[in-house]
Amino acid sequence: MLERTSTTERFVRAAIAAVAAVAALVLAANAGPAKATEDHRADPVEQVEQVDQAGHARRG
Repeated sequence: MLERTSTTERFVRAAIAAVAAVAALVLAANAGPAKATEDHRADPVEQVEQVDQAGHARRG
């Protein structure tokens, strides 16, 4: 039969889980994208004209 855990043991487990969760969040927040070594810019985006079924043109 399973033994009931004490209140202190449950509290300690919860505290450890909270510390682990905070540590994971801090590590995830600090893991940003890598910095580029050279300045590479994206090509400009072209505008496309969309035509709906009725033949009306929309810019998008």
